[in-house]
Amino acid sequence: MSVESVKVAENRRRESFGRCFEDFETGVIYEHRPGRTVSESDNTWFTLLTMNQHPLHFDHAYAAKTEFGRPIVNSALTLSIVTGLSVSDVSQKAIANLGWTDIRMPAPVFHGDTLTAESEVLEKRESASRPTQGIVTVETRGFKQDGTLVISYRRTVLVPKRGHEVE
Repeated sequence: MSVESVKVAENRRRESFGRCFEDFETGVIYEHRPGRTVSESDNTWFTLLTMNQHPLHFDHAYAAKTEFGRPIVNSALTLSIVTGLSVSDVSQKAIANLGWTDIRMPAPVFHGDTLTAESEVLEKRESASRPTQGIVTVETRGFKQDGTLVISYRRTVLVPKRGHEVE
């Protein structure tokens, strides 16, 4: 994807990110970079903000007694970070997220792990009820720095057709 800019006034342009419906091609995989290293502070704050009281996320003594031997990153934080990594490619221009399905988390994420992601376009179709919009479904996969798959899910978004996006 190339960065585009749009004219907003005389001698003034604004970067434009994201894709319109016509920009998506079934079968294409978008690699989302840069990655994001997850810190202990990220995990603690997210756990507190979401009222998740499981000690595996913030109690080192408790976590040491588990099969992981140390705290693991809150799975909802992993989902949030990987989704965030995908926004500029998948949903920067989206009107709405229509749903997430088939969320799988085959391996844990620990403090200090760096996440990267990719999204494969599985399907696209024009909206039956909104002629200026389309529906795109992707499968997004998140990986640790060593290539271990830590999350995969399907996400469906409602995106505008070219000429109908908000700038």
